Amino acid sequence: MEFSESIAIVKENLFIKVEKFGKRYSKTGIEVLEIGGRMKKSIIFLFMTVLLTACSDDPKKVNGHNENHQSGNIHKEQQKSEGLAYTYPLTGLKSKEENSNRAIGVMINNHPAARPQSGLSQADIVYEVLAEGDITRFLAIFQSEHPKLIGPVRSSRDYYIELAKGYDTLYIAHGYSPEAKKLLTNGYIDNLNGMQYDGTLFKRASYRVAPHNSYISYSNILKGAKQKQYSLDQSPDNLLFIKKADLDKIAGEKTSAVSVKFSSDNAYNSQFKYNSDSQKYLRYSNGEQTVEYETKSPVAVDNVFILEARHSVVDKKGRREVDLTSGGKGYLLQKGRWREVEWKNINGRILPFENNKQAGLVPGKTWIDIIPSNLGLNAAVSFETR
Repeated sequence: MEFSESIAIVKENLFIKVEKFGKRYSKTGIEVLEIGGRMKKSIIFLFMTVLLTACSDDPKKVNGHNENHQSGNIHKEQQKSEGLAYTYPLTGLKSKEENSNRAIGVMINNHPAARPQSGLSQADIVYEVLAEGDITRFLAIFQSEHPKLIGPVRSSRDYYIELAKGYDTLYIAHGYSPEAKKLLTNGYIDNLNGMQYDGTLFKRASYRVAPHNSYISYSNILKGAKQKQYSLDQSPDNLLFIKKADLDKIAGEKTSAVSVKFSSDNAYNSQFKYNSDSQKYLRYSNGEQTVEYETKSPVAVDNVFILEARHSVVDKKGRREVDLTSGGKGYLLQKGRWREVEWKNINGRILPFENNKQAGLVPGKTWIDIIPSNLGLNAAVSFETR
């Protein structure tokens, strides 16, 4: 192969690899890095590897599947040799070991009779949305941590399924609305449902009454996935996180707490209080702190994302249809500050944007509240400043 041809191939492959490593964005002086980006040392090493490969007489090592496989192995070896930590895709936090676990999405009951819940503090992402009437329900997404017990597990709605689908989760629920049942029975998403596994994979707690007493263990989730031959080996795509060096550049107005009103029923109002020592937001329901049933550990998150979306009631039971595709207004709280943002649905994920650029998240856990647009952010959300 001629040297000029080798250089051309090197250039083409290098740009492909750099694109795969990640993209940088800039907003008001804050540089955010999509996790998956690599250090300059790795890129230089990759350049040399591609150069040597390009000079080979074997075309399969340049353009074939073998080339991608080799580059993946090279990167893993680089991480080991350089002592670089892995990162969890949904929190951006460091990990000593590579994590390829599939995300698990669980419908968690938020009725007062179901509090305090189990496993909620270990979720990477929690969506809080109205399920029927004035009652909110949680979709908790687990990937970096696996609680021993999760629940109480409650029934599904079609829009929760869409949210779970955005992270390719194995979806766990107990029951379903008519619309949700159609999606689940048609195989729209891999799922385990208590309607089929009540008393086997799902267990009833003696200290709660139905329908607030259905629980599932993580070991039973694994057991059910094996029975249904669901793969649990593919981790979700990475979210976008703010670089550590830029966390002190986060803009916005200072606030010590935020209150979110979903309806006229105060039992389902939520509040997040910022703890300046831990630099996390502690969650409350109607003034009572959200903690783990077994350990009393608090639910503490690093990002609070509040947005408005169109809701409409679709039946006599007060079940709803929620528009998760049109986008709209939102508030993003990080590091004791809040600012206005827009939200967009990107491949099933509800994400914050500023000036048409995706806003980075603080590494850690994220809580997302979706309120009805007819109530509106101005009326539903109030901030406190000490």
